[in-house]
Amino acid sequence: MPAETSEKSSRTPAEVLKAARQRDSADKRGRVLKAVQDMLRDNRRITFAAVAREADVSSWLVYAPGLRERIDQARTRQAAQGHQDQQSGRKVSIASEQTDLLLARQEIKRLRTENGQLRQQARVHLRQQVDQLGNHGLVDRINELTEENLRLSTAERQATAENTQLRQRITELEDDLAAARTSLRRMIRKKNGRENT
Repeated sequence: MPAETSEKSSRTPAEVLKAARQRDSADKRGRVLKAVQDMLRDNRRITFAAVAREADVSSWLVYAPGLRERIDQARTRQAAQGHQDQQSGRKVSIASEQTDLLLARQEIKRLRTENGQLRQQARVHLRQQVDQLGNHGLVDRINELTEENLRLSTAERQATAENTQLRQRITELEDDLAAARTSLRRMIRKKNGRENT
């Protein structure tokens, strides 16, 4: 038992899921074969839909390889027996045929509903996978944009500091230019004053 436990714990989730599916499949196949035997024994009419109902499985399973052949064999055997029954005066009633047809229609309706539900679940699952992949990509993109934003913020601060320095330099140059003009005017006035005297 401990060895079995350690073997179970060493299996991956995918392996555990696969083993569970295989057990479930074997169980359902066993139920189908038992249903066929019971129906033969009880002399109930065997159809694929009836076997699926009896075994409580989806009707697609009764068409699976290995099961379909067994059901066909049972139907052939029952048809031969039915032929013998007709010769002895017993035959399947029209009401029985209509009941089988009604049950088959109900099964088809149920399967269509189930098919629609499975398709919807598949769409939702696919959308979730796409969203998860998209979210992973978005997280990467957000990280890239955050880094770019940080780089640009640093560059902006540097540019702002350089701009402030340049404005100060312009102010100093404008002051120097104003002083130079004032000085030039004085020199011109002095020179004009000397020439007039």
